[in-house]
Amino acid sequence: MGDIDSDGFRRIPTFVRQIARSAPKLLVGEDRLKFYAEQVARLKADQREALRDFVEQYVARMHTMGASDLDMGGPATMGRVWYRVDGDKTPHFELGIASHDEVDLLILNLLSERQIDDLWEVQSADFSYQLDTPEGGRKRFRCTTYYDNQHLGVCLRAINEEVRPLDGLGFHSVIQRGVMFSNVRAGLALVTGVTGSGKSSTLDAIIDANNRDFDGHIVIIAKPLEYVHNPQRCIIRHREVGPDVPSFKVGVSQALRQDPDIIMIGEMRDPETIDAAIEAADTGHKVFSTLHTASAVESIDRIVAEYPPFEQERVRSRLADVLNCVVSQKLPPKIGGGRVLAKEVLWVTASVKAAINNNNTGEIYQMMWEGTRQGMVTLEQDLFRLVRERKISPEIGLQYANNKRRFQQLVQAA
Repeated sequence: MGDIDSDGFRRIPTFVRQIARSAPKLLVGEDRLKFYAEQVARLKADQREALRDFVEQYVARMHTMGASDLDMGGPATMGRVWYRVDGDKTPHFELGIASHDEVDLLILNLLSERQIDDLWEVQSADFSYQLDTPEGGRKRFRCTTYYDNQHLGVCLRAINEEVRPLDGLGFHSVIQRGVMFSNVRAGLALVTGVTGSGKSSTLDAIIDANNRDFDGHIVIIAKPLEYVHNPQRCIIRHREVGPDVPSFKVGVSQALRQDPDIIMIGEMRDPETIDAAIEAADTGHKVFSTLHTASAVESIDRIVAEYPPFEQERVRSRLADVLNCVVSQKLPPKIGGGRVLAKEVLWVTASVKAAINNNNTGEIYQMMWEGTRQGMVTLEQDLFRLVRERKISPEIGLQYANNKRRFQQLVQAA
C-alpha cells in the first residue's frame, strides 16, 4: 500500500484497481458509481485510511505551492491534479492510475453517508475537509464533488488559516462602522462576487471584528463550514447545512429562537432563504450573507428577480427597509504576482432606498459614483485607484471593470 514512485508520491493501493475491475460492464454512470460506493463502504478502516493518505499527499502540496484550489477526477482532468496558483489553473502531477473508475473510488471514500445521499439526489455534494499537518495543526478545505461525463470530479478550496483584519480591507470609516453590531444593530449586509472573489474572506474579517468588539452571540449557517472562529467576546455557533441543520431557511428560523445578535448565512440561494434573511433583519437582527453577482446594482435586481412578478413590489419594499450595505468584489491579478482586492461599495441611504422602492435601480450606480462621503465607491473608481497605486495595470483594470466606458473616462482624465 505504501510504495513510493519515482516522483516521491505514494502509489495507489493495489486493491483499488481490483475493485475497479470488479464492476460489471453493464453498469454505467450513476449505477456504476453506486456499485463503487457499496464497495468502499465494505472496506476495512486501514484500507480507507490508505485511500485517504493517497489523496492527501496531493492536497498537502497546495500549501507549498501557494495554491488556492485543487481539481482532480473525471475525464476533463486527464488523470492529473490541477492547481490554481495566482488565478491560473494548470495540471501538475500525474495520479499514476489507469482509469477514471479508480479516481471515482478515491473521491467516494472522502464522503460521508449523508454526503453520498446528496450526491445521488442532486448530482453534487458540498463538504468540508480537514488535513492534519506534521506540525500538529489542521488545514481546512471547502470541497464539492460532482458528476463529470458519468464519472466524479472534485474541487478543494483552501480556507485561509488566518483572518485578515477588517482594517486591512480598505473600507471607508462609514462602512467599517456600519458592519459593526455596536454601531448598527440590525439590517442586512451583502458581500457579493463571482466564485473565487474572496467573499468568504471578507465575511470572516467582519465576523472576527465583531467577535472582538461586543459581548453577544453569533450564529453562522454555511454549506460547507469554512473558517471556524474561536470565541472571543461572543459565543459563535457554527451550523453546517447537512450535518447540523437541513437547510439555510430552517437554520435561520431556528437561529431566531437561539437569542442571536448576528446571523451569517453562507449564501442566499433561493427565495425561501432570501425571505428568511429579510425576516431576520426585519425582526431586529444583524444579518450578513453572500450572492453570486458581479455588482451592487445587480445584487438588488437579482434578489427581486428571484420572485414572480406579482410579488416583486412587496420584495422591493421589504428589501429597501432592511438593506444596509452591499460590497461587490473581484480579485484582479497584481503587478509582480498574486491578486489584489477591488471592491464596489453601496451604502443604502434614503435616496438609495427610494430608488429600490420605485424600481429605479439604474440610478444607484450614479449615487455610488458621487457617494464618496457616505463611504461609497464604484468598482471602476476602485480599479482606477489600484492603477494609480501601480498595483494593477490599466489593461487589467479595463478587463475587470463592469462599466468599461466609465473606467476609460477615469484613465483618460488622469
